[in-house]
This record gives sequence, structure tokens and C-alpha cells, in this order.
Amino acid sequence: MSLRNDFFWGGSTSADQCEGAWQEGGKGINAVDVMTAGDVNTPRAITLDINPKKNYPSHKAIDHYHRYQEDIALFKEMGFRMYRFSIDWSRIYPNGYDTKPNEEGLQHYDEVIAYCRKCGIEPMVTLCHFETPIGMFKKFGSWLHRDAIDCFVRYCETVFKRYNGKVKYWLPINEINTMTDCPWWAGAISEDASYKERMIAAYHQLIAHAKVVTLAHEINKENQVGSMYGGIFSYPATCHPDDIMANETFMKNYMFYVDVQNRGYYPSYKRKELARKGIVLPVQKEDDDILRKGVVDFISYSYYNTVVVGKDTKDFDLISFTTGYTNPYLEKTKWGWEIDPVGLRYSLNYMYDRYQKPIFIVENGIADYDILEDGSVQDTYRKYYLKNHITELKKAVDYDGVDVRGYLWWGPLDIVSSGTGEMKKRYGFIYVDVDDQGNGSGTRYKKCSFAYYKKVIQSNGEDLEITE
Repeated sequence: MSLRNDFFWGGSTSADQCEGAWQEGGKGINAVDVMTAGDVNTPRAITLDINPKKNYPSHKAIDHYHRYQEDIALFKEMGFRMYRFSIDWSRIYPNGYDTKPNEEGLQHYDEVIAYCRKCGIEPMVTLCHFETPIGMFKKFGSWLHRDAIDCFVRYCETVFKRYNGKVKYWLPINEINTMTDCPWWAGAISEDASYKERMIAAYHQLIAHAKVVTLAHEINKENQVGSMYGGIFSYPATCHPDDIMANETFMKNYMFYVDVQNRGYYPSYKRKELARKGIVLPVQKEDDDILRKGVVDFISYSYYNTVVVGKDTKDFDLISFTTGYTNPYLEKTKWGWEIDPVGLRYSLNYMYDRYQKPIFIVENGIADYDILEDGSVQDTYRKYYLKNHITELKKAVDYDGVDVRGYLWWGPLDIVSSGTGEMKKRYGFIYVDVDDQGNGSGTRYKKCSFAYYKKVIQSNGEDLEITE
């Protein structure tokens, strides 16, 4: 079995989880900067005013802002062919609604992109990875108002032109479907927002997304723009018809975002649902044409687990992935997420059959309470996780004919957890000496999985043997 010769191996991070330097270089405040730390049992809190007695993990993170060369050099050593990172919108337009960009922020990403290129690493850039400037929230309610579309398009145009020819692969909005369950992450929309408000904000994001896809193609026909789906994939609890239909309805709650981005129109099932609930979207006459023209070039998504859904599923917690059901055939991580390598193959078939477009897995990985001993971490479990998932990815390519273009590990070096705000929830091949309070030397150490991923990349996924 073999993958394409130009297959993109690499890793992904987000600015709010790794950069730190939250008030340097003219940066504004984004949605994550006002989120306190939590843990597996305590949700993160949102405080619009910074409380000096609280811990805000994004403020320090792992200082990737100053240490990006050291980190990218380690990625090069592993053999990365692609590094997906986010440009923090609030570094370019501090309030979101500004009319002139912050030059210091642009210069920073000039340097990051140039260093990636120097290391032979293709950059894939996410333009908003939960980093909506809260200035927009305070001024007009963020994505609840159509003004947010113009703000986002202005920002994207600035970045597209600045890095024209230097960045080819773009993801405008990370995990856009999180607007359904986690609207603050998705776009600085209050967690108390009604379903109607969430759907209005989602509509504005989808219009903006389509506009920037068209804009990217106009600026450079070589630009490739993808949708980025927060990988929710579910199995029906039983073969009972009620469980089957409950599962179908559950998936449609999230897949409609990707349907719009790939097909160029709202699917009939979503239009019917909105009508039943009396929700009228703020459609303007040009919007249908905007959506139709702004379809994406490829699909990307995160994949960590699968869930089980049935007729008794009432609520869904996107942080804990709880649906009221468990899968008795799967093991779980220490944070309660099912480990399902075969589910990766299932998800690849599901997405490819639905859209018939190239696919990137842009997030996949497993976290644990890694312990540093003698300058390393014996994370053999991470090797097996990687081996099992790559094995299923290859089956999707060779047996099922799925067009997979790349695999990017989430958090190739330890970064702050988005869901809990912890550092001890570690995904990396590289251990970072920072604790949950932001204390530590910041020194980077190679875990034993570092060499394993390097071998996997060097063999283009052919050598998956694990030597204890």
C-alpha cells in the first residue's frame, strides 16, 4: 500500500493555543484571550474584562511567538512537509473592525512564513482559529451583524495580498460547525445565544467564507481554499429505525455547514428545519450568487473520535463528546474520548462520498499526562495511536479510493488545550516545560514518539513498525 509521492505530512497548531505574547506587537484581544483555565471537570469561564486573579492560558501559552524558529526547526528535523498554523486576526486588525492593518503583526507572519519556506515546509494558514477580535463583539455583536462579513473580508484580502505566492493553502474559518454548540469559540457569540442567533451568525460566516474563497481565487488562481469541519462523526445506537433517524438528524446539525461550503447552497433539509422553527435568515438578494460562486477546492477536518447517537440523545457536549450513549467496543482517553482508528477510515469515506473532493486530515492525535524523565517522555501509546490511524488512512486510500492529500498531527509540540485550557493535556511529539499555571522554563524536549513520526514520514507511511 502506498500514499501519493507528494503527500503532505506535518502538524497543526493555533495561534491562541501556542503563541502567547497576547499584548505584544500591537495585538488586540481575541475571544480566547478572555477565557480562563479549566480542567476535565471545570469548564472554562469567559470574562470580558481581564481579572488579574484569574489564569488566562493564551496570555503566555508556550511562547511560540518568540520561539517559532526553534519550533519549526524541530518540525523540519521530523521531516514535516506542511505546517498548519493560524494567523491571529487580532494581530492584523486589533479590534476586527479597524480600517488599517497593524504592520507589526503582518511583519511577524512575514517572518514565520519565510522561515517555513526556508525549512522546506509548505504553510497551510487558518485565518480564524477561534481568534475573533472581541472589539467586534463589543461594538456590534460580532457575527450577529452583517458588518462582520466586511470586517473578515477586509482582513482576508490584506493577508491574501501580503502573502501572495508565499501561501497556497488557506482555511478561512476553523471548525465552522462549532457555532452550533460553542458559539464563543466559533465567533465571539455569547454562549447564551439562542438557536436563532447562532444560525444567523452561522449564516453570516458562511456568506463571508464564500466571499473570501472567490477573493482568494481572484487574487491568485493558484490559491487553494478549503472548508474546515470540526470532525463530529456518529454511529446509530442500534438498528432500530428511531435510532437510525436520530443519528441522521444529529449529523445534519453539523454537516449542513460543509454542504453549503462545498455545494454552494443551503440544503433543503436545513431550509425545512429553519422554517419549522420560524427562523428567517437575513438573506440579501446577492447572497445566493455569493454562495454559489464561493465553493471550496478541498475538504479538511479534524478527527479525534466517534460518538454513538440514538433516540434518547437530547443534548451534545462538544467538549466531552457526551451523547447519552457509550461505545462498548472502544477504549477511551483519560478525557473520555473514544479511540477509534477504524472511524477515521469511515469518516474519510463519508466525506469523500459526499463531496468527491481532495481531503486533508488537518487534526488528529491523542493526549495524555506525559511525564518528563531524563529529558524524554516514553509515550509508546502515542506511537500505537499513530500507527493504527495511519493504517486505516491507507486503507481508505488503497481499498476505498479516497483522495487524501495530507495528514497533520494536532499539537506536534505540547500546547494549551482549547477545550479545558490545560497544559497537562499533552498531544505533542515534543514536550514543552510549561505547566497549567504557565510556569516553567519553556524548554523543548523530544519525546520517544518524535523519532517514530520521523520514520513514518521518511517512509511515506510505509514503515509503521514499532520497536519498544
